[in-house]
Amino acid sequence: MNIRKATSADFEEIVHIYAGARELMRHTGNGTQWKHTYPTDDIILADIANGNLHILFDEDGIQGVFALFPEGDSIYDHIDGAWLNDAPHAAVHRVASAGKKKGILSECMRYCFSLFTNIKIDTHENNKIMQHQLEKEGFIRCGIITLANGEERIAYQCYQK
Repeated sequence: MNIRKATSADFEEIVHIYAGARELMRHTGNGTQWKHTYPTDDIILADIANGNLHILFDEDGIQGVFALFPEGDSIYDHIDGAWLNDAPHAAVHRVASAGKKKGILSECMRYCFSLFTNIKIDTHENNKIMQHQLEKEGFIRCGIITLANGEERIAYQCYQK
């Protein structure tokens, strides 16, 4: 699997992948995390323009997408719980798979850890699939964060020494 920054030429396929991810969430008991429109086209386009959106691809096309924020995310400044450390972190958001290949999160994290040693990520309490996958990747549940809209998310961190 290869990884590169997304471009505007990838937009339609990325939108399709996110729509499929929302559908999978609804069918697995997580119908409220991304609702019907998240991430919006504006968020996707901003992630592309800012160089944060990445795609995982192979000879069969785009297999997954994720947003990587090298400077971290201030949403993690306050946690009901405790982080593993206070070192600078990268943040990963909006991970989605096209649903055709396994190991998308593993490939995503392998890439992210090739660039950064301290990563934070969060997910919805009903997203049991992502919780399981994060823990399988070595992430530790650190507590609860609150988004700007008041919704809560389970926050995870993993760092490599």
